[in-house]
Amino acid sequence: MGDRFKEFTEFRHKMNERILAQDNKVIKRFFSIDTLTYQEGALNVKTKELLGLVASLVLRCDDCIAYHINKCKEAGVARDEMFEAMSVGLVVGGSIVIPHLRRAVAFLDEIETMETNGSSQELSEKN
Repeated sequence: MGDRFKEFTEFRHKMNERILAQDNKVIKRFFSIDTLTYQEGALNVKTKELLGLVASLVLRCDDCIAYHINKCKEAGVARDEMFEAMSVGLVVGGSIVIPHLRRAVAFLDEIETMETNGSSQELSEKN
């Protein structure tokens, strides 16, 4: 299993559980809104995840980028579709996005390597 993927997904899962264990309505409602936003609607999940990826690149949030790359893969987004979406993020965000684009591609490469090596079961279990 890829180190960055494993580290990212385990930390995210652990901290989300810890955060949601607190009795805070605002945090719980925000997490709920976030989950609802990416469900099937007038826009399909694939499109919504690509939008999330673009926004994450523009905002330069590496955790968000990694999350949306993984969700894009789960939604069946092809590599060339992701690169096209990332090109939009680069144009909108400018050259400051380039370091985040590098890490995004490295994360995508890691996920695709895991898929090739038959670790797709591990991918879905960690989300």
